[in-house]
Amino acid sequence: MSNDALLFIALVAGLAAVVLAFVYARQVVAYDEGNDRMKEISAAIKEGANAFMRREYLAVLIFVAVLAVLISVVLDWGMPWGSVAYVFGALLSGLAGFVGMRVATSANSRTAEAARTGGVAKALPVAFRGGGVMGFTVAGLGLLGVSLGYLMFVNVIDIPDENQYDILAAIGLGGSSIALFARVGGGIFTKAADVGADLVGKVEAGIPEDDPRNPAVIADNVGDNVGDVAGMGADLFESYVGSLVAPIAYAALAFAGRGYVGEMIIFPLAVAAVGMFAAIVGSFFVKVSGKDANLSKALHRGGNVAAVLTTFGVLVITFIIFADTPGVENPIGIFFSVLIGLLVGVLVGKISEIFTSDHYKSVKNIARQAETGPATVILAGIAEGMKSAAFSVIVVAAGVGGAFYTGFWAIGEGGGVYGVAIAAIGVLSTLGITVAVDAYGPIADNAGGIAEMAHLPPDVRAATDELDSLGNTTAALGKGFAIGSAAVTSLALFAAFTQAVGLESIDITNVGVVVGLFLGGMFPFLFASLVINAVGRAAFKMIEEVRRQFKTIKGLLDGSTDAKADYAKAVDIATAAALKEMVIPATLAVALPLAVGFISPEALGGLLAGALVTGFLLAIFMANSGGAWDNAKKYIEAGHHGGKGSEQHKAAVIGDTVGDPFKDTAGPSMNIVIKVMTIVSLIFASAFI
Repeated sequence: MSNDALLFIALVAGLAAVVLAFVYARQVVAYDEGNDRMKEISAAIKEGANAFMRREYLAVLIFVAVLAVLISVVLDWGMPWGSVAYVFGALLSGLAGFVGMRVATSANSRTAEAARTGGVAKALPVAFRGGGVMGFTVAGLGLLGVSLGYLMFVNVIDIPDENQYDILAAIGLGGSSIALFARVGGGIFTKAADVGADLVGKVEAGIPEDDPRNPAVIADNVGDNVGDVAGMGADLFESYVGSLVAPIAYAALAFAGRGYVGEMIIFPLAVAAVGMFAAIVGSFFVKVSGKDANLSKALHRGGNVAAVLTTFGVLVITFIIFADTPGVENPIGIFFSVLIGLLVGVLVGKISEIFTSDHYKSVKNIARQAETGPATVILAGIAEGMKSAAFSVIVVAAGVGGAFYTGFWAIGEGGGVYGVAIAAIGVLSTLGITVAVDAYGPIADNAGGIAEMAHLPPDVRAATDELDSLGNTTAALGKGFAIGSAAVTSLALFAAFTQAVGLESIDITNVGVVVGLFLGGMFPFLFASLVINAVGRAAFKMIEEVRRQFKTIKGLLDGSTDAKADYAKAVDIATAAALKEMVIPATLAVALPLAVGFISPEALGGLLAGALVTGFLLAIFMANSGGAWDNAKKYIEAGHHGGKGSEQHKAAVIGDTVGDPFKDTAGPSMNIVIKVMTIVSLIFASAFI
């Protein structure tokens, strides 16, 4: 099969995913929105989310414009096509997040209404299809973007061979730029609102979660959409694009002049196409029936079907491409590299599930610690998160070693790193359904908020809580996938960077390299500190506002029908704080590798190595600790260890509050940071030397 035919298949697969997202969107909006009160609440959430996204994208536009000019001025190939590719990637990333957020804000009241009329069995398909719009928009636009970029910058436009794949990598940088700001800004917004709502509402005032008397509840539900849907969508868009760009860029550099270089470059797009079709098929297997529906089994069924189909599909496509290719001695080794990546993604996700689901002992142990107060809850959550990082690192390290060996066995010199690079595609090959399962969680969370604020019967909130509890676990699983892929993708981008600057090894006796290692190891801690402090400052303002309204609005806490909380003020506080606080940490992630790279490429190599190791560990630790605290709280709310309103519950709420910026701001931002640093270094490599 020719490379042009494979490129066409990749384009069709990306288009098919976008079409499925459109179909799911139409199905979601066809469901009943519920009563007038539910429609009113949903409209307020949508209005707040849209307002934040508009202001955020206007702010990010300035950064994109500055970096586009820098690419044009500093790089020989930057004017005009490098800047065009960068802006193209940024637009696709922003569009993916925006589309997913719009549909998610339409799915929330419809999920609550489905839970009211048919319980979890009827509500799950609504929430999943709402998440499916996000999943298949992200994956479809990602594959379409890289495939169209390949078509234009490699096949159509007359660009020197040595610059074609640098320009293609600029699409990935565009996606990363949007993702970094979207994750940080959206994360600060959602956690400021969440912390304010929990500490003043549940702990101080003793009112239920999502109670309409709480001024921060609308901001909290808006945050679920701008942080956990739009931010997560932009995040996984850049993860996916990065996993495609990394092996393409590496193959173009490492295999230049070899007869099989074309096959090595097109293979990542072929794998992505297979995974896309498999994810589309798998999405149709997510369904439940009966009153005692097993939600976890239904969601996992779709992912398992997609993984099995991807495995067989990649095996077939590997032999179609490489069976008669001179120089590729053992094509099966290339397949094994992808398979190892797929297994790493599944295992890292499973580890996250084990440490964050209340079906396992880690969360139950944290909940038990609430018997002795918030301090022991926090200690237990930190310990479990650290332990999960250890297991995840073992899995990723084994995966990297295995993929390197099978890649080298297949190709020989240069094949080991290529094996690692295509393993990253294996991790994210079924991204469409992975994101769908992840984005389903915030929709379920919003549905619970609407059920509470609209005063629906208790059994409706029980159904949405069941959906939401599973959503916390699926979100942790999605974060595990993203973080695992970030580590492997960053390794591949790092290898491409070393090829571009002629760095054959990292000499730790070189003082510049040592300085770089320390700076790189330090930066994820500094970044996490900046982001967590930003959440704290924003939450402080939110807490003061909620307290002010409780004191000054007569009858608000008593539930008087004449007293209305000022939701718009809380949304505005969270928006202003997020937009202000996101600038410094996100800008530093781009500026630091540029500053070090212009001084010494060797020091930059050390910087990237140090940042990759500590960034990966911190990301896993924070994401899983936060998820475990959240589900420990929900485990207690389900009636264990005293239940809602008890001292144990208050201790768990405090633990959950500590975990909020861990799991939804600093943790998931970290995987973007390590990829942004490596892809910036790769793209500006020619300027450094």
